[in-house]
Amino acid sequence: MLEPVGAADLALMRRIDELHLEHPFMGARMLRDQLNREGFKVGCKHVSTLMARMGMEALYRKPGTSKKHPGHEIYPYLLRGLKINRANQVWALDTTYIPMAKGFVYLTAVVDWASRRVLAAKVAITLEACHAVDVLQEAFIRSNLLGVLAGRAGHDPVSCISSGWQYL
Repeated sequence: MLEPVGAADLALMRRIDELHLEHPFMGARMLRDQLNREGFKVGCKHVSTLMARMGMEALYRKPGTSKKHPGHEIYPYLLRGLKINRANQVWALDTTYIPMAKGFVYLTAVVDWASRRVLAAKVAITLEACHAVDVLQEAFIRSNLLGVLAGRAGHDPVSCISSGWQYL
């Protein structure tokens, strides 16, 4: 059971919360340094304990977010040696996250490699494949390529593979 918090710790927790909202990337060490500069005499372990008590942690990329799954097949890199010199020759789809005051959002975009133009983009609060599909379909529609690709006999213009999307 949690013990009651004293007045000094309540003031400290209030300031930690304010700092965390302003700088969500700050961990216990950075917060300790900032609090010490502001006149609070506090150690890293105490800041860490109070952060845990408030259910607070620094927002940053956690290790292992891009680790390969041992069961997934590895596909060859199809662009090796290809000279990319015209628009609509090669597109890239990527999803990244943007830290916010409380949590983060995901930005998914399709970029043309030759022109470096963003063809379509979407911001979402969840990391789901449907957002990537939506952005890709929007890019096809905006580029007037969906009809061309769909007209190829026996080919689905977009197929999903375990390591990403492949466009036929």
